[in-house]
Amino acid sequence: MSNSQQVLVIGSGAAGMTVALELSNKHKVSILSKSAIESGATWWAQGGIASVFDHEDSIESHYQDTLKAGAGMCHKKTVRAAVERGPEAIRWLVEQGVEFTQNSSDEYHLTQEAGHSHRRILHSADATGKEVSASLADKVKSNPNIKLYENHIAVDLITQADKSSSRIRCTGAYVLNTKKDNVDVFHAKVIVLATGGASKAYLYTSNPDGATGDGIALAWRSGCRVANLEFNQFHPTCLYHPDAKAFLLTEALRGEGAYLRLPNGDRFMSKFHPKAELAPRDVVARAIDYEIKRLGCDCVFLDITHKPTEFIDKYFPSVKKYCLKFGIDITTHLIPVVPAAHYTCGGLVVNQYGQTDLWNLYAVGETAFTGLHGANRMASNSLLECVVFGRIAAEEIYKRMPDISDFRLAEPWDESRVIHSDEDVIISHNWDELRRFMWDYVGIVRSKKRLERAEHRVKLLQLEIQEYYSNYKIGKNLIELRNLVLVSELIIRCAKQRKESRGLHYTLDYPETSKIAKDTIMVPINFAAQNIVVNSA
Repeated sequence: MSNSQQVLVIGSGAAGMTVALELSNKHKVSILSKSAIESGATWWAQGGIASVFDHEDSIESHYQDTLKAGAGMCHKKTVRAAVERGPEAIRWLVEQGVEFTQNSSDEYHLTQEAGHSHRRILHSADATGKEVSASLADKVKSNPNIKLYENHIAVDLITQADKSSSRIRCTGAYVLNTKKDNVDVFHAKVIVLATGGASKAYLYTSNPDGATGDGIALAWRSGCRVANLEFNQFHPTCLYHPDAKAFLLTEALRGEGAYLRLPNGDRFMSKFHPKAELAPRDVVARAIDYEIKRLGCDCVFLDITHKPTEFIDKYFPSVKKYCLKFGIDITTHLIPVVPAAHYTCGGLVVNQYGQTDLWNLYAVGETAFTGLHGANRMASNSLLECVVFGRIAAEEIYKRMPDISDFRLAEPWDESRVIHSDEDVIISHNWDELRRFMWDYVGIVRSKKRLERAEHRVKLLQLEIQEYYSNYKIGKNLIELRNLVLVSELIIRCAKQRKESRGLHYTLDYPETSKIAKDTIMVPINFAAQNIVVNSA
């Protein structure tokens, strides 16, 4: 089966849906979603979206806060574009039906999170991602120019030489329909990768199961560069409970006065940073990791019991409801927490319009390396990035679409020489092994020896997985594992190249920060770019 459209968006989070909705006025768009459209990382984002709406705040302040959090690695032009276009992005979301929490004077209720010098986090109670995702999904589903393909996962990109230039272009993707168990060919003039990050590479993560770095792996195999994948953000506070699946305790809890405490009840963050609980995420995550290892305890505790019950019920209803499932009443009980992999700050190298090294292939959201986050993403700038740069990419695609030439159709997927596997236990074993050694060796604190061990193991796993992939019929788990092991290798290689500690990358061998801030850029052997202009710092 072959499907053809003008634009193919691979990924159904805030970034992908923003691009699709913006382009749908004039173009036919298809969206691929690995499972239900509500299953992505956007749906689970609790905190909010950062933008300047307080008269005491300013664009310049948001700009400077972002640069500071990024530890000297942010690309200034990108940051400037994000913060200046933030208010406009918020108004666009409201037009799509997103409802942000307001205070008694009918103004937006703004919270303050780590790294921000002012209250500038717009939110929908403590389930902002759900509100944004649901509102955009309603618009997508009712739009006649958008076709949604749920339960479809991209296997590989399709490329060919562009007749009108010397560039290699992307013309579509081979896509597995997981319900029908067959691979279709999707063609398009423009392809947009919006598949999120790769935090599922780690044993403990706040991300949904789909965060397997698919877009990064797809594009790397096709000749696109990646950058700064060593900067993996670990959210400091995920619920620690044997029956809870990595539930994130929003940054806004600490922003509204929650304390971090040791098992004996003592606060400890003031020893690590003058802002204590409002220190940047990397500082808080390392502090918690340090205390857990120092004391040999399983977790530390988040305490918001000193706030009135009415306050908690109004601003943190989802957190309270979820914790009650496990017998934890956050109005009276301390909440056990541990750090967990949360956000991929690096990604596919793109220019200021989201264009990757492969012609007609764009990347937006967590999949892309725009330079916005630098060495450490500031809280609530991620949803901002999705909407702002999703709209910028759509604007560029609009301009270029009339000049994009036709292309030849690809051959159907060939699986005539593969068989069904009766050894799927190999996939689950390899998946578990990968996530465990990534957590142990490439986690919050790293060393040269740990990275070398991880690199050795990941290369052996790649050989096993490639052999399996070559001989057996593919399925969703195998596709994701193949992508995740590749992105894990790239994370390790990036980490080995950075001979300093900066932001989210901390290594025992190089504890000091270099005077020179430089991006870590990895180039594939089949590098596809020709004259692509990359974002400048």
